[in-house]
Amino acid sequence: MEFHAYSIMQHANFAFALANDVPMEEVEELRHYDRKTYNLILLHGLTGTDTDWLYGGLAQEMSIRFNLNVFMPTVGNTFYLDKGYAGANWCEYIGRELPEYIRDTFCVEMTGENTIIGGLSMGGFGALHTALTYPGSFCACIALSSGLIIREYARIGAEFSGAVPPQMMLDIFGDPDKVLTSDINPEKQYLDLEKAGVKIPRIYMACGTEDALIGSNREFASFLKEHDADYIYEEGPGGHNWRFWNRYLEKGLDRLFA
Repeated sequence: MEFHAYSIMQHANFAFALANDVPMEEVEELRHYDRKTYNLILLHGLTGTDTDWLYGGLAQEMSIRFNLNVFMPTVGNTFYLDKGYAGANWCEYIGRELPEYIRDTFCVEMTGENTIIGGLSMGGFGALHTALTYPGSFCACIALSSGLIIREYARIGAEFSGAVPPQMMLDIFGDPDKVLTSDINPEKQYLDLEKAGVKIPRIYMACGTEDALIGSNREFASFLKEHDADYIYEEGPGGHNWRFWNRYLEKGLDRLFA
C-alpha cells in the first residue's frame, strides 16, 4: 500500500498481513483468538524494504499464528530517526503518522495497549528508539540483532568502520562527541522516561552469538538490568541472518503473549 506521509513529505510504502484472512481450522494455537487482535509494526534493516519480512521473514505466518495485524513500512537507510523538520521525520512517521493512517484506513483498533513495534538490525535500533520516543503508543518492543552502534560511534567517531560508511554515519547520527547525550541514544531516552515516571514498553531483545553486534546488544541488556527494566534478553546460536530473526521473532512473540 502507498500513501502520502506528511512527516516525510513523500509517498510511503508499507506491506501488511491481516489476521482475518485465514480459515480458523488452519490456526494452530486458538488461544490467541480468545482475545482481540493485536498489531505489530515490523521494521526492516539497512538496505531493506517493506517486503523483507514477507519474503525473507515469516510475517504472514506470525500474523496467523498470533492473531496479529502486521504492518511493514519502508524508510530507507534512515535508522528511523527524525531530522527535526517535516520531510525527514522518520521516527514521527513510524510512531505517529503511520498508526493514525492505519486506524483511519483499516478501521483497526490500534492503541498503546494492543500495539507492538519490532525490527531487525537497523530496525531493531529503530524499534527501541521509536518505542522510547512514543512510549504511550506501544505496549512492547521486539529488538532483534539491534544496530546499537551508538557507543562505538561515540568512541571511534569518523574512523568508525562497518556496514555504514563514515559520511553516512555523520549524516545520520551527527557529532560523535554529542551523540551519547542526545535523544538518539536509547539509554538517554530510557533514563529521561524513568526520571519522568513514564511507563516504558516491555522490551524483548535477542542476538546471535556469532553476530558482530553481540557486544553492543549485551551492553544495552546490561544497562536494562542495571535499571531494573521490564525486559527479556536472549542469545542463541546464529549470525546476522533470516534464520535467526525468524526463530527469535517467534520466540519473542511467545514470550510477550505468555
